[in-house]
Amino acid sequence: MTATALFDLDAAKATATRTIDAADARLRDLSLEIHSHPELGFEEHYAHDLLTGFLSGEGFEVELAAYGMPTAFRAIAGSGGPTVAVFCEYDALPEIGHACGHNLIAASGVAVGLALKAALPDGRGTVIVLGGPAEEGGGGKIFMLNRGALDGVDAAMMLHPAPGDSAWANLIAIEQIHVRYHGRNAHAGAAPWAGVNALDALVLAYSSISAMRQQMRPTDRVHGIITEGGIKPNIIPDVAAAEYYIRARNMAELAELRAKVVGCFEGAATSAGCTVDIETVGETYAEVVTNCAMANLYCDNMEQFELVLPRGGQGGIAGASTDMGNISQAVPSIHPTFGIPTEAVNHTPGFTASAATPEAHRRMLRASKALALTALDLYADPALLAAAKAEFASEA
Repeated sequence: MTATALFDLDAAKATATRTIDAADARLRDLSLEIHSHPELGFEEHYAHDLLTGFLSGEGFEVELAAYGMPTAFRAIAGSGGPTVAVFCEYDALPEIGHACGHNLIAASGVAVGLALKAALPDGRGTVIVLGGPAEEGGGGKIFMLNRGALDGVDAAMMLHPAPGDSAWANLIAIEQIHVRYHGRNAHAGAAPWAGVNALDALVLAYSSISAMRQQMRPTDRVHGIITEGGIKPNIIPDVAAAEYYIRARNMAELAELRAKVVGCFEGAATSAGCTVDIETVGETYAEVVTNCAMANLYCDNMEQFELVLPRGGQGGIAGASTDMGNISQAVPSIHPTFGIPTEAVNHTPGFTASAATPEAHRRMLRASKALALTALDLYADPALLAAAKAEFASEA
């Protein structure tokens, strides 16, 4: 017990570790159940019921369908302050299932919640396990944030599987755009001059964006698919549509990049004689701001489990995006990644298979222990929490 600790930190950490070890088999079952029942964003009813039933059975005060979303939840244990929020994710991807390992994220959030509930002395802190639906594009956490989920929360955290381990995640801002061109039908053989080809406009835009890449920052990302391209080759397409993701290191750079991409869309419409509708879809995800004070604590705690992580380094997932970024803009947060044994990258069928392996589960447990111990450091030492908050305030 350190001189500044509010309770016996060593004993609390030992309790947290034992609690996760004791729940090993049940956490594995939880993860595999979610993995074998993949559900898309805002449709995760099976996972919602499974997780809330588990937490309720462990003595958490559980709110079902929290924050006006049928598949979100809130589970609370402990009393007094500080308050730490731990996020679960559990949505899957179309066709390839849990190719981002959200089954492991769900199990890790539960593991950390169980550990903190068991380890915290009465009146020394509150843990909130938050179930955030639709991370894969739906922005469930942003809805939760806007509806008060982080009110009174001092710090937030979660884990994510990846090909590698890192306490710092290079997760960037993203906006989703739908673009739709309108032209005029005509017979492509008999009277092509009577038509206005919407597909031509879309292809011009696609090509313009590709040509623009040499002037983009190395950290910028623009990628899209054509969702409508016409009805039949002998009909000049009067409608063509695409879905694009625009990513940049931060919200300021995202705004700059968006303006350039929109210029490509609008210029193509002018060139082809079409009109164009450009619509932002869903929530814009901000970049993740890693709280270095908390991340260094996580590194310290991970060393107890014989894994040394680079300090301030990048790794794990880089260039992707998450609605945890918006959470990190609201309270001090960390989003470490834990490596699972795979030669695949996230969002591939190979990663789906790896997310169900015993070794992936073992590494999730190790990272969950380190995350729980990190939270206990914040609960026990007011100076550590104050340092995390001061860093957060300096970056706001």
